[in-house]
Amino acid sequence: MREGIHPNYYQAKVVCNCGNEFVTGSTKEEIHVEICSKCHSFYTGQQKAVKARGAIDKFNRKYGMQAN
Repeated sequence: MREGIHPNYYQAKVVCNCGNEFVTGSTKEEIHVEICSKCHSFYTGQQKAVKARGAIDKFNRKYGMQAN
């Protein structure tokens, strides 16, 4: 392996907008993200609820029912 051509590798601290922090390996020392596994709807289980609400709304629109 040639010397001096590879970037430095750090134990990077990742900070999410929700406040969650974790450590991973990266060429950057600190990383800021908007969505992580603690707040993303797929990982929290909220995705199914959102999908179900959409299906219910679609059914109500199709058959002309009013939302109460």
